Amino acid sequence: MPKPRDIYLLDPSQLSPEVIAVTFAKTSRSPESFREIADGLTDTASAQFHERWVVGYGHASVAEHAVLHLAFENVSRLAIEAIENNRLASYTEKSTRYQVFERDGYYTPEAIARSRHAERYHRTMATLFDTYFESIEPVRAVVAAQFPRKPDEDEKKYEARIRSKYIDCCRFLLPTATLANVGMTANARVLESAIKKMLSHPLQEVRDIGAEVKRVAQEKVPTLVRYAEPSEYLKKISNLKCQGSNQEEEPPSLRDPHSMLHALTLVDYDGDAEERFVATYLYRQGGTDYVSALQHAQMMNGAELENVVQNALTGRGDFDIPLRELEHITLTFDCVLDWGAWYELKRHRMMTITPQPLDVRLGYALPRVFEEARLAARYRRAMDAAAETFAAMAANLPDEATYVFPNAFNRRVLVTLNLREAFHFCSLRSASNAHFSMRRIAMRMYELIREIYPTFGRFMRCADTPTAAQLTHEFFANVECRTMQ
Repeated sequence: MPKPRDIYLLDPSQLSPEVIAVTFAKTSRSPESFREIADGLTDTASAQFHERWVVGYGHASVAEHAVLHLAFENVSRLAIEAIENNRLASYTEKSTRYQVFERDGYYTPEAIARSRHAERYHRTMATLFDTYFESIEPVRAVVAAQFPRKPDEDEKKYEARIRSKYIDCCRFLLPTATLANVGMTANARVLESAIKKMLSHPLQEVRDIGAEVKRVAQEKVPTLVRYAEPSEYLKKISNLKCQGSNQEEEPPSLRDPHSMLHALTLVDYDGDAEERFVATYLYRQGGTDYVSALQHAQMMNGAELENVVQNALTGRGDFDIPLRELEHITLTFDCVLDWGAWYELKRHRMMTITPQPLDVRLGYALPRVFEEARLAARYRRAMDAAAETFAAMAANLPDEATYVFPNAFNRRVLVTLNLREAFHFCSLRSASNAHFSMRRIAMRMYELIREIYPTFGRFMRCADTPTAAQLTHEFFANVECRTMQ
């Protein structure tokens, strides 16, 4: 008689992550239950197993069963970008949309503290944070006038409802030096890669964090991250300058402040998307190879292809994810977006994202609410101060100069994603509760996809959202005030 089904947890409070990893690894060749395997293991025996199989023979997938939860406190948001540069980990960070940050809560790199730029750096930080705090109440007043309290709404609920709206605007002033907290959950294999990248990073703060992460992680997984060391290749790549690079040229300005034509450009896509989708949809049903399925799809006329797409995508419920077959269709966008929106974008780790270095020459966004609160001039002075300090420091401290980069400044990013991820991204980030900078980017992406793939566009659940141009006009007095010199 077969043994009864048994599903249970291996308790991390009783078993170390390395023991749990070995327990799962041994089941491939042991007839014993997981409990029996775990009972026969010690930390020493587990370490020996990992030395032989994970380190010696390269069976790194075993390390994926050892999971750690790391807490990072009081690290710069610039360092958080490096910490979060690992696709297969999970992160939750202190939100700039819902929390007010401390006036003196910013990081000063040693290289700046020892340099002739130190006084100017602190003065610029004071300008940005002073403007941030001075803007909160005036911006709140404008938002409160636009969103009055409902008759049945108590003060606490009302404040919670509008808080994210006015704090969301004021956060444009926060620099990348702002200190924040982030929680990270990762398996030991991912963590080893993350440590290697951090130890190879051009910023000293990130290298120091990498060393501390390694020390802390070794308390729980002494073997699995022991060999995480700096990579000379990663160091070289971070400092690489290509011949023919036009980095010294003045970047083009977005002349029309309300135009989305340059903010997001579709630079590459699969022209035979419907045929690809139909072929893979036929393929999943069996009975044919892919080449034959594609040939069959290519012989269909437009109406027949559209009918298959509609049948495949119709009826998806609110919590049903799009079909995986959409992943065979890819698109690439060249995007200019403010740093705050960039932080939203990079959470979509299924995308392939290549950001350019931070550079104030692409200008900055000015939320319309600052004009309505009569703070536009003060806001511009703060941005100009940050840009001038950045330029002054970039000559001899190019990496450290990026600590003065406010959320408002733009960044250029190349994004490649599949159509399934585009369904998810456009629907989620264009929703009314999404960050308004990201809403206009998501809607512009949807509009461009709808133009080339009208059949797919009908199923992306964005049709009732205001257009990208409308969102831009509603929330921004200027998307790019001017190209900075």
